[in-house]
Amino acid sequence: MENGGDQTRMCRHIAIIMDGNGRWAKERGKIRSLGHKEGLKSTKRLIQHASDRGLKFITLYAFSTENWKRSEEEVSYLMNLIHLHLRQEMKFYKKNRIRVRFIGDLSRLNPSLQEEMKSVERDTAEFDGLTVLLAINYGGRDELRRAVQKMIDSGISRPVTEADIESCLDTAGIPDPDLIIRTAGEQRLSNFLMWQSAYSEFWYSPKLWPDFGPEDFDEAVDAYFGRERRFGGIK
Repeated sequence: MENGGDQTRMCRHIAIIMDGNGRWAKERGKIRSLGHKEGLKSTKRLIQHASDRGLKFITLYAFSTENWKRSEEEVSYLMNLIHLHLRQEMKFYKKNRIRVRFIGDLSRLNPSLQEEMKSVERDTAEFDGLTVLLAINYGGRDELRRAVQKMIDSGISRPVTEADIESCLDTAGIPDPDLIIRTAGEQRLSNFLMWQSAYSEFWYSPKLWPDFGPEDFDEAVDAYFGRERRFGGIK
């Protein structure tokens, strides 16, 4: 796409609901874990592509607060896959100067995974390229609940402002997503970035996540730049 890098720099933050790994595996007669493994490959391709295009922030919905309802076997596989990915991809992050952050309630995760997350955040904190926010054990309602609790614990006694709330969110200091992409044909938010998505544009793809590639990402970005964003006003 001509001038793709310039255009994407105007779009600071893209968030993606990566849906369809299980269905991708089922359609091929494979077990769900293989779908998640293929989905991880797609994730890395998209991170590289977003980095190459000059995007500043990308948030990926990796594991929701509701995903604990899945089988113990699948949850364990997903957590091990995340852990393995973090260990193996440090060279990739360093080469591309990608900063990694995590959002969600990480306290429920395995202590060794929590330590790995802290290590990755620390080791990439000074990188100035793409910032990847991985949403793990994340739910929009839970994030708001935790934000309210932080304000209560701080002893705030004056009227609460939007800035107060935003400062207590997991995404504090990160611009709201300009565009939210969801794959696999579903058209709902699924408890993702509920506060931050107030004025986000949405783009839905029928493709399952393992089949979603850079060209699909570019199509979504093109669609975004064809829209007029008024934020409640009139141009």
